[in-house]
Amino acid sequence: MARIAVGGWQHETNTFATIRAGYESFVCADEWPAMTSGPPVLDAVREVHLPVAGAIRAFEEAQHQVVPLLWCSATPCSYVTEDAFERICGKMLGLLEQALPVDGVYLDLHGAMVCEHLQDGEGEFLSRLVDLVGRDVPVFISLDLHANVTARMVENATVIDIFRTYPHVDMGRTGYRVAKYLCDYLHNPCPIFKSFRQIDFLIPLNTGCTLIEPCRSIYREFPRWINPLVPSLSFACGFHLSDIHDAGPAVVGYGHHQAEVDQAVDRLVARIREERPNFSEKIWDVDEGIKEAMAFIASDGGTVVIADTQDNPGGGGAGDTIGILRSMMAHQVQNALIGVINNAGIAAAAHQSGIGSRIEIGIDSNAGTVGRASLHTHARVENLSDGRFTATGPMYRGANMEMGLTALLDISGIRVVVCSKPIQTADQAHFRHLGIEPETFDLVVVKSSVHFRNDFETLSSRIMIVAAPGEVYADPASLDYQNIRPSIEITPMG
Repeated sequence: MARIAVGGWQHETNTFATIRAGYESFVCADEWPAMTSGPPVLDAVREVHLPVAGAIRAFEEAQHQVVPLLWCSATPCSYVTEDAFERICGKMLGLLEQALPVDGVYLDLHGAMVCEHLQDGEGEFLSRLVDLVGRDVPVFISLDLHANVTARMVENATVIDIFRTYPHVDMGRTGYRVAKYLCDYLHNPCPIFKSFRQIDFLIPLNTGCTLIEPCRSIYREFPRWINPLVPSLSFACGFHLSDIHDAGPAVVGYGHHQAEVDQAVDRLVARIREERPNFSEKIWDVDEGIKEAMAFIASDGGTVVIADTQDNPGGGGAGDTIGILRSMMAHQVQNALIGVINNAGIAAAAHQSGIGSRIEIGIDSNAGTVGRASLHTHARVENLSDGRFTATGPMYRGANMEMGLTALLDISGIRVVVCSKPIQTADQAHFRHLGIEPETFDLVVVKSSVHFRNDFETLSSRIMIVAAPGEVYADPASLDYQNIRPSIEITPMG
């Protein structure tokens, strides 16, 4: 029986956003559990759809001793503060030092953490970890599909494996897969050879979706190339909202013969480059999109789902902009639902006033620098909640959501869900816990880019991506990159 240290630390950094991730951002619960350390980690993550949960299951099945360190995450936003990085890094490594000796380490990381004082958060963390445990202890890690994989990460990890779905419905499977590989290695510690290639163009966030082409075909194809000589092969789309030298797609592979690993990686890189012109999708202007949705509903019926992609808290948005809501009101849209809007003041006012009351509200989109606008109107309070519920969809299933005080409002015939913190709307339970069924509406607007698709696709007759003002810029060509490597190609969307 081996002793395996297990930990996790998640942050996806949008360097073009405004709000930074301080230490408290990692401490509190949101979509995912609060910061937890030591043995309580096991109970905190066990029933949640996370890579670390899948890894723990694999280690327990193999009857290895799991030594839990620390798990934490923060909702995507701007830079992780130096204070937060140093405190969490110090705490994680301190717990690991107390646990030594260990036979292996598994880490549930994101791969796109950028800090105030360094571009490659995971690379720095892994370097310090390897300095502590030594090169003889295997360090296996799982990364998000949006990781900006760096040479330093590859150098300091024995194996890196990456999600294969976006929406990320394979998080648990990925953690389980990585843990099984570590178990196999501990049973038969033969040399592992690695290969790493970065790809010199950017994949926009929306077009990395594995439910649509070209990623649908790419991600279905390459796992068939995995074999006993190359047991691990991964493709990260990268995160185009991180302005760092290493931003962009990458491929990593691991196996028992260097030539075989290199060949597999080169083959996958070539396959991705073939699709270079196809990483594009129609992004609608706000008013144009609302008009098109209304015309479709009038002629075809069914439910249209609109993604408010540029205010997606899952990509670093504040979740508080009102561009689409204002357009819906201007076009007198009815039987429509929008959420969830981040506005703690309005949520508190609704709770104070009570169900059935009418309140005067002022929605001010001011948590970020983009999309600042005000809307002053009246609303009827239709329902209230404490914002706590269990997610049921494929992406977040099992997660105990904590949105803070939450209210369902009727604003000019449009149902609006308002909560108290930035939360990506990727699960129908965001609405259902307030007693409303999204499928009963003609138009549903969600603050998400892609993750909503798995839980909302079945109810939709059509999905549209609309670019209202916000800090999750859908088109990389609109951004003023300062740090990205000169060889990167950036082509406008659409």
